[in-house]
Amino acid sequence: MRVDATMRPSLLSVRGATKRFGDVVALEEIDLDIHEGEIVGLVGSNGAGKTTLLRLLSGVYRPTNGRVVLADGSDVERARSKLGVVPENTGLYSRLTAWENIRYHARMHGVSDEEAWNRTLYFARHLGMVESLSRHTKGFSRGMRQKTALLRALVHAPSVLLLDEPTAGLDVTSARIVRELVRQLGDEGGTVIYSTHQLSEAQRVCNRIVIIHNGQVRADGTPEALLESTGTTHLEEAYVVLTKDVARTRQEDSKPLSKWSSWWRGMFTPKTPGGDESE
Repeated sequence: MRVDATMRPSLLSVRGATKRFGDVVALEEIDLDIHEGEIVGLVGSNGAGKTTLLRLLSGVYRPTNGRVVLADGSDVERARSKLGVVPENTGLYSRLTAWENIRYHARMHGVSDEEAWNRTLYFARHLGMVESLSRHTKGFSRGMRQKTALLRALVHAPSVLLLDEPTAGLDVTSARIVRELVRQLGDEGGTVIYSTHQLSEAQRVCNRIVIIHNGQVRADGTPEALLESTGTTHLEEAYVVLTKDVARTRQEDSKPLSKWSSWWRGMFTPKTPGGDESE
């Protein structure tokens, strides 16, 4: 089922994308357009394929078949500077301060320290992180690490922000702050892809929901459109209608990453000069 998207420009497109890991088909014939100004929720149970799709969208994985392209037609893996990614594992340098982590990332993208600081300060005020920018991240709570990773992903002004379970494991206050910032980004015309297994969260944050089940897109539209199309009054009921078949178990890729994927993943799981990892 597909509900027509808006006529806004498409910033990121998936065309006939299939992803296989050996004999396992993780995603099958995915077609998807991400439009400017949308907050798109990728919703599905564990093993549905939403994390694999997010990794295709961010260029960590290459599709076995099909393409993932940006608005100019370039393959996403060759234009990652236009994306901001917050993985579930934040991968911060534990021996650096929050600001030093962010500045390091900004310099990799050619952003001046002054511009990076001004942009970081703007968003840090909304996240309640200003006073924590000078603190080392080693003792940070999960919520503070997640906020730092979000600031890092935003520092180079990406065209599309991709979030993988951004509130998982956070306390109520931290989760609410993250959701409020995402909504603010949407109000300001930003584009966000928000992966979550929580329907209620997707409904609060996203203006479009894509339901992934057993490696396929089962539904794509506004929350209101999904309710109307299924004749239900709650998104949970709509989800059950759309995913009646038994969900498969989660399958992870056991094959080595490509050089592109290794490079990209390395950006988010760095090691400190002393050799210890942050997480």
